[in-house]
Amino acid sequence: MNELITQFIHYLTVERGLAKNTLESYQRDLHAYCAYLERENFTNLNETNRMQIMGYLLHLQEQGRATATLSRNLASIRAFYQFLLREKFIDKDPSVNLESPKIEKKLPQVLSVTEVETLLNGPDTRLPSGLRDKAMLELLYATGIRVSELVSLNLSDVNLNMGFIKCFGKGSKERIIPLGRLAIADVSRYLERGRPMLKKRGQEEALFLNHHGRRLSRQGFWKIIKKYAQLANSHKEITPHTLRHSFATHLLENGADLRSVQEMLGHADISTTQIYTHVTRSRLKEVYAKAHPRA
Repeated sequence: MNELITQFIHYLTVERGLAKNTLESYQRDLHAYCAYLERENFTNLNETNRMQIMGYLLHLQEQGRATATLSRNLASIRAFYQFLLREKFIDKDPSVNLESPKIEKKLPQVLSVTEVETLLNGPDTRLPSGLRDKAMLELLYATGIRVSELVSLNLSDVNLNMGFIKCFGKGSKERIIPLGRLAIADVSRYLERGRPMLKKRGQEEALFLNHHGRRLSRQGFWKIIKKYAQLANSHKEITPHTLRHSFATHLLENGADLRSVQEMLGHADISTTQIYTHVTRSRLKEVYAKAHPRA
């Protein structure tokens, strides 16, 4: 089964050009599914039917996995079986007509402008690492890029004179995003006074470096934002994605059109971006409830 998963991942890489994180997600889901089948004494995927798939989803549910996780696993399994059927490794697709679990859409956590300012003012810019952290936080809020896109940025992807960055999102799709003056100023300061102090090797194309002088990882940035979330003493749970949510919501609140926000976020489908219109409406209700004397 592992060999079939390897062939499927190779197909997704070559034919579909999916992002590394998406490929890893497929691989993780399918290895877990096949391990479950082996525990149930199924070693031939051609012998499986919808009962095994439903049994696996029930197994995940009993482990306390979220509905979104169940839905994602089913999508991975379905794509895998479709590939196996197309390549004639199996005679029938047992995932046909299996419905995905209904996902309750939760509104994303969003910071107020004041909360964002408190978070962004956390780094000590007297230190090289503080200059780097300040530049990263400002860049996230200024552009709404994903953390994986942030840490993948190279020096050549940033044009401070023209005021934009170039990043590659899901499916390696390139997009150009404008930068505000504050982000330009903080990235400039980092490049002038912070990065040269962090750099250890001769040639390093990564924009943001760790204390070893190598590209900062997603895990490394996660620790950084948790540190400043604690300093900000926020009662909200702040994750690397929180600034992306706040970026989109604040743009829409200030009159940006949905299509422009969709393009900057790199959403393939505008329905994904529309969740932020629900966020802005719920925030308007909160403001009304607090401010109106007869609310």
